[in-house]
Amino acid sequence: MRSHSQKHDKCFFGYGFYFSAGLYGKERERKMIFEHLDSPQLKRFQRKVTLLSAGGTFLDGFDLTVIAVAMPLILDHWEFGPGMQGLITSSAVIGSFIGAIWLGNLTDKYGRKAMYVVDLLAFVVFATLTAFALAPWQLALFRFLLGIGIGADYPISATLVSEFSATQSRGRHSTSLGAMWFVGAVVAYLVGILLVPLGENAWRYMLLTGAIFALIVFFFRVTLPESPRWLTARGREKEAEEIMLKITGQKVKIQPNMKPKQKISSLFTKGLFRRTFFVCGFWFCYAVAYYGISMYTPTILKPFTHGSQMMVYIGSGTVSLLGLIGAIIGMNLVERIGRRPLIITSFTGLSIALIILALNPSPTMAFLVILFSFAVLFANMGGGILNFVYPTELFPTGIRASASGLATAVSRIGSIMGILVFPNLVVAWGNSKALWFFAAAGLLGLLISAILAPETKGKNLELINQEFDEKNAEAGGKNGNLA
Repeated sequence: MRSHSQKHDKCFFGYGFYFSAGLYGKERERKMIFEHLDSPQLKRFQRKVTLLSAGGTFLDGFDLTVIAVAMPLILDHWEFGPGMQGLITSSAVIGSFIGAIWLGNLTDKYGRKAMYVVDLLAFVVFATLTAFALAPWQLALFRFLLGIGIGADYPISATLVSEFSATQSRGRHSTSLGAMWFVGAVVAYLVGILLVPLGENAWRYMLLTGAIFALIVFFFRVTLPESPRWLTARGREKEAEEIMLKITGQKVKIQPNMKPKQKISSLFTKGLFRRTFFVCGFWFCYAVAYYGISMYTPTILKPFTHGSQMMVYIGSGTVSLLGLIGAIIGMNLVERIGRRPLIITSFTGLSIALIILALNPSPTMAFLVILFSFAVLFANMGGGILNFVYPTELFPTGIRASASGLATAVSRIGSIMGILVFPNLVVAWGNSKALWFFAAAGLLGLLISAILAPETKGKNLELINQEFDEKNAEAGGKNGNLA
């Protein structure tokens, strides 16, 4: 009776792969073992992982957007200046910067599942506290703490989905996380429309709704297993084999991971810095443009609505809905045309829409809604969903969540700039000229993507990084141990 390993040896030679008893041979074998996750029988399980992870990004989109929906009502409830308004609006984004880089790194240390559940507790607790805030400073503080959970969920959910998904559907599963972010944003406006008739406390009910959604997702998340890829990277092969048996129904023998454990500092080595710069750069540019537009759409549209808060919500909700449609379009194209063409098209369309907006000094409300809608449609078609794909595909298992967390944290800097810088530019230059700030961000994102965006469609996670190692080895580099 031949062993599982012997069967794979024959498979490698039959297809002309280079195989040896050394390190690369074991890495090839590990790649083949994880291809059991490509089995059609696992589609239901993979959909469950994706759905529960998407529940987290839905909450991200809802909680980051609902404050823009609630802000006009909060301003009626409390009197405070633009400084406090900016702090309340951006506090969750600032918190997400810390959550992404801190808890993303902990996810690589302590496991995907542990952090996957813990961060949902932050959603439940702090979303509830925001609804019962008694002063503006309390609202800003609780939103900041909520933001830590929001930031953590990006690398945790994206990493877990990528490590459980089949190779041919990984892009679609990962981009669905981005799409659900925009579903959350649209739902925030729908909740606002439904609850605004409830009077002066309507904003509290809007914020409390996020806690209710989080509680539902939390109860289902605790049922998911740990990632076998993470367990293997941590030298826990037996546990990985048990989980592979449980979810695939097949016994596998996983070779010990012979490669040294990596640290977050590996992201800045010569071999990986290009990838690190790319994922941080394009996501930063997207965040500057998208968050600046989305957070201030209600404020920009308000002067055109003759005091109708409902019209503000309808116009802003329309923009969010087109953003969702863009994400759905991208989700259906990512495995057809590939990652690289999609992200280049995305930044091209975003830049054109923003330039047209900036060139019109006297827009109508219809013009603003249409152009904002096209801007976020193109933005979300690529940049807004591939930020859940590229950071988890381009880096080794041992630092995958750290890389995604770092990229998320850098994007939060872009979000903060979009939120805090734009109002000051409006005061100094006016709305039209201030939009050039976003147009410049779109053009920079296009340049970064055109030069650096790789194509990873249809490639196994282990193969992506092994090909990278082999190129480094051929070039005589010293970073060939990263896989």
